[in-house]
Amino acid sequence: MNLYENWGLEVDRSVFKALKRVSRYDAERILEIIKILPANPYFGDVQKMKGEENSWRRRIGAFRIFYKIKSVEKVILVFHLERRTSKTY
Repeated sequence: MNLYENWGLEVDRSVFKALKRVSRYDAERILEIIKILPANPYFGDVQKMKGEENSWRRRIGAFRIFYKIKSVEKVILVFHLERRTSKTY
């Protein structure tokens, strides 16, 4: 039984805009990871964001996907995509 099979997925427009600015290869990799988030949002290189409630980040190479898990609504909201640099965090 999959506990996460009924989770919805919402992606903010800013994530799609950011994907247009990266290489096609990276964009495809990132989209694949975003698509599988509802299957298990805690799988992979995932860390809870300090000081934030229900905010997580997932590492994909040099990129970070930031998302919130809304348990009550059973929705995962991907709200930010950022390339990791020395100034990111």
